[in-house]
Amino acid sequence: MEKAKKDRLAAAGWRSGDAAEFLELSAEEAAFVELKLALADYLREIRARNGWTQAQVARRLGSSQSRVAKMEAADPSVSLDLLVKALLTLGASRSEVGTVIARAA
Repeated sequence: MEKAKKDRLAAAGWRSGDAAEFLELSAEEAAFVELKLALADYLREIRARNGWTQAQVARRLGSSQSRVAKMEAADPSVSLDLLVKALLTLGASRSEVGTVIARAA
C-alpha cells in the first residue's frame, strides 16, 4: 500500500497490517501457514506444468478431485504430511520439496 494512502487511513483511525497480525498468530503459527501455502502452491505448479487436471492428479494419488482442490487451497483439513506425500507421488524430489520448505521459512 502506498505510504500516502496508509497515512490517510491512519489519520481516519484505521490500522493496517498483515493477516498474521489481524488473526493474532504467533510467529510459529504464521510460519506454519506460510509453509502449508508454499507446499500447496508447489502442488498446483506441478499439476499445471504437467498439464494435468485435478481429476487426473486425484487418480494418481488414489483420491478425489475435491480432495486435490482442498490440497491446492491449503484447506485446514489437509495435513502437511499429505501435501508432502502427494508431491513425492507426483514426481517431486525430496530436494525440491526441501527447497520449497526452505523458501517458505
